[in-house]
Amino acid sequence: MRLAGPPVDEVGVSSRSATPILEPTGRAGGVLAVGDLAYRCPELDSTARVADAEQALRDDPRLRAVVVVVDGEPVLLSRARLSTLLSGRLGYGRPLLARARISDVLATGDIVLTWDADPRVAARSILDRDEEVRYDDVLVLGADGTPGGVPVAELFRVVGTMFEDIAMRDPLTGLPNRLLLQQYGTEVLGRGVAADRVGVLFMDLDGFKVVNDTLGHAVGDQVLVQFGQRLARTVRTGDMVGRLGGDEFAIILVDVSVDEAQVVADRVVHLAQTPFVIQGMPVHVSSSVGVAVGRPAPDESGLTTVEVLLRHADAGMLEAKRDGKGRARRLLDGDAVLRRHADIRRRLGAALDRGGLELHFQPKLHLGTQEVVSVEALVRWTDAELGVVSPGEFIPVAEQSGQIAALGRWVLTAACAQARRWQDEGVAWSIAINVSPVQLASPRLASDVLDAISQHGLAPWRLQVEVTETATMVNVAAATEQLSALRSAGVQVHLDDFGTGYSSLSMLRRLPLSALKIDQGLVARIDTDPASALLLAGVIGAAHAMGITVVAEGVERHEQMEHLRTLGCDYVQGYLIARPASARDLHPQPTSITDLSRR
Repeated sequence: MRLAGPPVDEVGVSSRSATPILEPTGRAGGVLAVGDLAYRCPELDSTARVADAEQALRDDPRLRAVVVVVDGEPVLLSRARLSTLLSGRLGYGRPLLARARISDVLATGDIVLTWDADPRVAARSILDRDEEVRYDDVLVLGADGTPGGVPVAELFRVVGTMFEDIAMRDPLTGLPNRLLLQQYGTEVLGRGVAADRVGVLFMDLDGFKVVNDTLGHAVGDQVLVQFGQRLARTVRTGDMVGRLGGDEFAIILVDVSVDEAQVVADRVVHLAQTPFVIQGMPVHVSSSVGVAVGRPAPDESGLTTVEVLLRHADAGMLEAKRDGKGRARRLLDGDAVLRRHADIRRRLGAALDRGGLELHFQPKLHLGTQEVVSVEALVRWTDAELGVVSPGEFIPVAEQSGQIAALGRWVLTAACAQARRWQDEGVAWSIAINVSPVQLASPRLASDVLDAISQHGLAPWRLQVEVTETATMVNVAAATEQLSALRSAGVQVHLDDFGTGYSSLSMLRRLPLSALKIDQGLVARIDTDPASALLLAGVIGAAHAMGITVVAEGVERHEQMEHLRTLGCDYVQGYLIARPASARDLHPQPTSITDLSRR
C-alpha cells in the first residue's frame, strides 16, 4: 500500500528532490513536508504474529517496515526493530517470540507524524523519543489515514539541507544573504560569462533610520520586505537580489554592459520613490544606488571578482549619497576605492608600529546567574589622517596585504595585558580573541598563545580563542591539532558565527570545542518565527549533548533573550546586554544589564 503523494522509487524512498529550490531572484520554493519523504508500508492484521511480519519483510527485500494496529492505534514495525526483537538479549528472541502476536510485543504511544508536518518540527519530536527507539523509522499518516514510514536519517538530512538554506538567506525578507550572492556570482563566472559582463548594484535606503525611529521597527521591517519584493520583480531571470544587512541590498546582474546596468540602477531609484503602504499608511524613502561592472583592478586580484564589484558598488552608493541621495552613481575604474585601500594599508602599518589601535570589549551575560563572566575583544582604530576606520574596512585590507598576522599578534598581546590587569584587580572575567584563518594556518598558533599567557602570568582559563568554521575547514587535521593543544592547556576554544553558510553539527564532533557561538542571523527571528526557535532548540540540544556551551550573538531585544533562556541557551551577547566599550568604560560588577557600560 502506498501513501498518496509523490512517486516512490525502487528502494521505497520518495524520488522527489529533498533540496529546497534556490531561485536566482531570491524566492524559495520546493519546501518539503514529512510525507514527501515517506515510503510505502503495508498493513498487517491485528492478529498477525511476529513470524508473519518477518515473512512479509523477507518476501520483499525492498520493504523497510510494516504497520500493525495495536489497541486501536497504528504502530510501525521496522525491519531494524524486528531484528532487535528477534535477537533478544540472550539470543532466544526468535523461539520465544515467533509465535507471539505482534500486538503483544509492540507498545503504543510512539510519535505519529502527519503527511504535511514540517520536517523541522518532526525532527524536534524525534529528539524527545525514548533512546531505545529514537533512531528507528517513524510512522507517518496520510490525510486519509494511509500509513507510511520515514527514515530518521533521511529526515535529519533534509532538515540539515533546510538549515543550510536558512543560513544562506536573510531571515526577514527571505532573500539571499551576502554569502549566497557571492557564491552565485562565482557560479555565473564559472559558467563562462565574461567578467566584464557581470555587474553589481549596491542599494541603501535613504531616510530609513527616520522611519525606524518615528514609526517603529515593525514598520521599518515591512518597508524592507516590500522593497525586496519590488527588487525581485524588477530583475530578469538569471539575476539575483539579496539583502546584505540593515537597509542595504545588492543585485547580481548577469551578462550586462555598463549602460544596461545603469538602466537597471535608475529603475531601482525610481521604484523606491513610490511610497510604501504599511498598515494603510504611506511611508516615503528613497534609494541611493552604486553601480559596478567589469574586471577587478590588478592590485585587487587577491579578492574574487564579485567581492571587488561589491566594494566598488558600495563606494558608488556612498558617492550617490554625497551627491544628494536618491540617485545612482558609478565610480570610474574604482579609483577612489583603490586609493582608500592603499591609504589603509599604509597607515595600518604605522598604527601597528607606533600605536593607534585599541581594544574594545563586549560582555557575554550568563542567563542563569545574570552575571558577566567573559568579554569579547574587538579591535578599533582611529587614525590621525583617516579618522575612524571600521574593522569592516581595515581587516579585509589586512588579510589581503598580509598584515593580518601582525594585527593578530597585537590583539593577543593587548588582550593578555588587559586580562592581567583584571586578574590583579580581582575581576573574574576571561577575554575572547578572534583568530584569523592566517593565524590558524600557522603551526605556531598554540605556542604563540601559550607563550603570551605565560609571559603575562595568566591563568589559562582567562583566555578564550574564537575561530570560524570556514577557517578550520582549510585544514581540519591541522586546526584540530592546534586547538587540542590549547584545550589541553586550559584555554577555551569557541566556534564563532555558527550558521553562516558552512556550519554543520558534524563539525562540533570534529573540533575540540568548549563553546559554540550562534550567529545573529539565526537569532534575529527567534521570537517571531517558530521554525527558527525549533531549529535553535535542536542546535542547543545537540551542543549540550556533546558537553558544549552555547552563546547566542546579536541579542537586541528582551523577547529574544527570554526565548533563548527558555531554550536552554547558556550565554547571550549583543546590544541589549552592552555595546562594545573600552576597558575603562566597563563596570567590573554590573548591577543590571544597563549598568554594563557607561553609555
